[in-house]
Amino acid sequence: MTDRPDVPPENDPVEASPPAAEASADDTEVLTALAVDAPGVDEEATVPWSLLLQRRTRVPLSERDRSPWLVTWVVLFGTFWVTSTITILAVSRPAIAADLGVSTQSLVWLISGPTIAVALTGTTAGKLGDLHGHRRVYLIGMAGATVFVALSAVAWSGTSLLAFRILGATIGAATGPSSLALINRMFPADRRSRALGFWSLVVAGGPVVGLVIGGPLVEAFGWRAIFEFQTPLLAIATLISWWVLPETPRRALVHFDVQGQATLAVALAGLLIGIDRAAVWGIANPWVIASFALVPIGLWAFVVVERRTPHPLIPLAWFRRRGFAIPVAVSFFIQFGYMGGFILAPKMLNEIRGLPADTIALLMVPRPLTFAIAGPIAGWMAMRISARSTIVAGTLALALSMTVFALIASNPGTAAVVLALTLSGAGIGAAQPRISACVANSVSNEDLGIAGATQQLVAQVGTTVGMNLLEAVQVTAAAGATVSAGASYSIAYAVGAAVSAVGVGVALFVRG
Repeated sequence: MTDRPDVPPENDPVEASPPAAEASADDTEVLTALAVDAPGVDEEATVPWSLLLQRRTRVPLSERDRSPWLVTWVVLFGTFWVTSTITILAVSRPAIAADLGVSTQSLVWLISGPTIAVALTGTTAGKLGDLHGHRRVYLIGMAGATVFVALSAVAWSGTSLLAFRILGATIGAATGPSSLALINRMFPADRRSRALGFWSLVVAGGPVVGLVIGGPLVEAFGWRAIFEFQTPLLAIATLISWWVLPETPRRALVHFDVQGQATLAVALAGLLIGIDRAAVWGIANPWVIASFALVPIGLWAFVVVERRTPHPLIPLAWFRRRGFAIPVAVSFFIQFGYMGGFILAPKMLNEIRGLPADTIALLMVPRPLTFAIAGPIAGWMAMRISARSTIVAGTLALALSMTVFALIASNPGTAAVVLALTLSGAGIGAAQPRISACVANSVSNEDLGIAGATQQLVAQVGTTVGMNLLEAVQVTAAAGATVSAGASYSIAYAVGAAVSAVGVGVALFVRG
């Protein structure tokens, strides 16, 4: 597969030739290099069958018969098992704490830790993939995630489990931007939305599925059985990926921007840790204030570094491109409403209606189900419906979902809850693949990794802010003497609806 270096930055870079062309060219070079002159006769090409057979055994399957959809399914299989582990223990902290002999509060970082680790290391993985090959980075992420999932199954204390989960999420984060880049490279610009419909389903739906099924699995088999089941699946996915996935070009004479990554990490760590701890320690806590103080300092240093370095981590000029900046901004708003609303729903159903965990899990099914249906459908409809229309409609459906929740929070009937969850799942499922495709089509192929990682980073920030802010609004409102429990959820969902409405306005500026 070859890149089109002559494509202007604002245009969609389209692959110049099918991926199989590289393999054919390599074989031709072997034959030409071994042409011999026989005495007294014309030059003829002697086919060195033994050498060709030896060469065939060294070339991965993907180089001989590279199918875009085969690569996509292999990537998605591995990515699903990596992303689902991030939240699969979210509802299982009491059982784990009892087994390990620690307090439930001490395990709070089982979710926050991996979430922050993914946000901090995603850009590193994306850039390293652009520089050194996304196949290599993806395989390292898969292998590392497998090792730490296996170690999690034998964790002997709360500290060891936290360490394994955070380290596993840190190295597993490499699979996110690399999987996105690998899929994007296999399809021309006008066909990317189809594949990205399934990719967004796995990346966004994996943690949701983990959150929904984590409780029942732990209750039935114990929390260690989850990791014992995941380890062989991750190992199999790693081996298949090693055989199938294609190599991507490496860039010589381009160095990794260590200073840019360090300054960005300072800003992100301050923001994410501050938001996470503010909900527990309070906004006036000195450590929370210090965390938030790091954000402007880190961002200022990041901009200074990126302007000076010849090879920036994230080219600041991208944010002046409408085709890149607007979809990335929309990612923040839709993830804010999507995950913020999702984290409130189970709590509301338990507190207001008194439903048990298994019933709540069943009621939550329409959300990932409609997401699963809407994503691929939106991808296949990409040639008939513009990106702007799809993204606006998806963001609007999310805002309506939050509005429905705000109206029914005092008496959340089953039909209304299902309607709200369906709107949310269908909205995010339709918008996400088109957003990812817009971002990918706004940069050249050699920058697909860091471009996708930047979008995921902004989405991750939206997720963290949405989950913590909406829950903080609800808790604060409930603490007031004049506000009922149902009204507190109405206020929180109203805030979510307002933020999602801003996302609708931003989406109107997406390129048609």
